[in-house]
Amino acid sequence: MPRLHALELVPDEAGRESVLRDWQALRDAGLPSQLDHKGMTNTPHVTLVAAPALSEHALDQARDLLGALLPVRARTSGLLLLGGPRVTVARALDVDDEVVHAVLRLRALVDGPQHDSWLPHISLGRRVPRAEVGRAIEVLGHRDVELSLTGLRRWDPDNGTVTPFP
Repeated sequence: MPRLHALELVPDEAGRESVLRDWQALRDAGLPSQLDHKGMTNTPHVTLVAAPALSEHALDQARDLLGALLPVRARTSGLLLLGGPRVTVARALDVDDEVVHAVLRLRALVDGPQHDSWLPHISLGRRVPRAEVGRAIEVLGHRDVELSLTGLRRWDPDNGTVTPFP
């Protein structure tokens, strides 16, 4: 599979710290955590679309469609389990319909997205063994947090760059 380019929303400092607390809680419990991911793009984020390439038109539209909506308010609304024998544990996000519509319009401009639909979430731990899911849920709890997603960025794996959008 080719390396995927991505467009992402990133939280403000308070939101970042909230997610980092979850990452640390998983690590402290000896569970897989996003803190273990050493890549340069590893910071709390919400992926809008990931695909083998992003056209200039899609990037322009991302600025127009989503840049105007910033900051985006999002509320965590429970935990998600994504995957097979090993799962990704994530916090589901509730976002306004206006944001959902903008993301879907953007995704319609991108060829070959990694996923056919968008499920707003923030990943907390990947490759968690199914036998450890109960413990992960216990560690993370069920608190809801309001986040302010204040930035839009692009990950370009071909150039190894993360570019914030103005």
